[in-house]
Amino acid sequence: MPKIRSSADLRNNYNDISTFCHTYAEPVFITKNGKGDLAVMSIETYEEMVGRFELYGKLQEGLDDVAAGRTRPWAEVKAELAKRWEV
Repeated sequence: MPKIRSSADLRNNYNDISTFCHTYAEPVFITKNGKGDLAVMSIETYEEMVGRFELYGKLQEGLDDVAAGRTRPWAEVKAELAKRWEV
């Protein structure tokens, strides 16, 4: 269940909200005049979320390459890499 606090709570109880975000690694939704306004989360949670989005983007690029036929056989790639690393 999402944690919902008012903007006055954010102003008056910042440390409690910060502790919650760091302890539970989930956002707190802040309301203003009874309506949703912000989502507050720890930097660690934010960075993890952004990293996940970047990973999903890279995975989608790979899936798009497969769908478009932009692939090469593993044996060919392996041979090319081995050639590059020869002394």
